Amino acid sequence: MTGEPQAGPGDVAGIVMSAMREASALGILYSAAAARALGISSSDLECLDVIAAQQPVTAGALAAATGLTTGAITGVVDRLETAGFVRRVRPEADRRKVLISTTDAFLAEVVPLFEPMRRLQSAVVERHGAEQLQTVANFMTLSLQAAREAIVEISQRPGKERPRDRSRR
Repeated sequence: MTGEPQAGPGDVAGIVMSAMREASALGILYSAAAARALGISSSDLECLDVIAAQQPVTAGALAAATGLTTGAITGVVDRLETAGFVRRVRPEADRRKVLISTTDAFLAEVVPLFEPMRRLQSAVVERHGAEQLQTVANFMTLSLQAAREAIVEISQRPGKERPRDRSRR
């Protein structure tokens, strides 16, 4: 998509950039396969991942983390609740607030789908020493921050109007 040439064997930076791009694509494809297996959309699975990582989370915090509107998040949470993967809880201290967290079904059905990736990636990590892993950890931290900044940058660009499909009239 970037139009950049393929990295050659001596181009370590190019190899890293290419590998990051492929890892991103493979992550998306893996998530899509897991979502299909669960009978939910890829977007809903990504929201479920945010819920699992930040739980309990409010709908507003989930919207902020995903860039979706609170209205869209309501639909996501409705679908995930119907699938049995999340639940809404009203804290006794403030009954107006709604917190979203995962359920036992999430642990039983969703988590096992990611076990092969966890196991195989753990085997790769175990083949490297602490110093190498620290270098990778530093690189990944900076890379993830750059990705977050890129998301903000592209989100600030005006969107294009989609042409209307006149055949649906």
